[in-house]
Amino acid sequence: MLGAERVIGIDRVPHRLQLAKDFAKAETINYEEVDAGEALKEMTGGRGPDACIDAVGMEAHGMGLEGFYDEAKQKVGLETDRPTVLRQVMLACRKGGTLSIMGVYAGFVDKMPMGAFMNKGLTLKTGQMHGQKYMPRLLESIVAGEVDPSAVFTHRLPLAEAKQGFELFKHKKDGCVKVLLLP
Repeated sequence: MLGAERVIGIDRVPHRLQLAKDFAKAETINYEEVDAGEALKEMTGGRGPDACIDAVGMEAHGMGLEGFYDEAKQKVGLETDRPTVLRQVMLACRKGGTLSIMGVYAGFVDKMPMGAFMNKGLTLKTGQMHGQKYMPRLLESIVAGEVDPSAVFTHRLPLAEAKQGFELFKHKKDGCVKVLLLP
């Protein structure tokens, strides 16, 4: 919708990867099956993506020693978040590229590759969804039939069951991606 020629989604959950393919026409990478950084280099001719989005934030699942390190530090209160994806986008993005961070971070992170960030001349944009800016355009696109958001709603519940819907979403139970609450 905003002019990207190519979108590559990275996840580890098969039904979410399939949703990205079907709904967003994205190419996908399952990071549990391949090294996502290497796959991105290969897919972009060695230069890396023009822009990278961290849409997961502090709930990221790290792999290997680095993932164990973040989880251990978080459990003993020495780090508030798991910045796995934040580190990865700094390393993966092309020189002069843009990082957009909409994944939620609550506080402190460490082991950031600031040398890569600075030497590549990356631009950093942060903040959660800017509803006032994008909502009118999104609603117009839905009304015009250009976008059908119904594909992302995996569960539909009455408003009275909002608490159960949030628990489904929070704990990713029953293949939950998004819950639509009906009045």
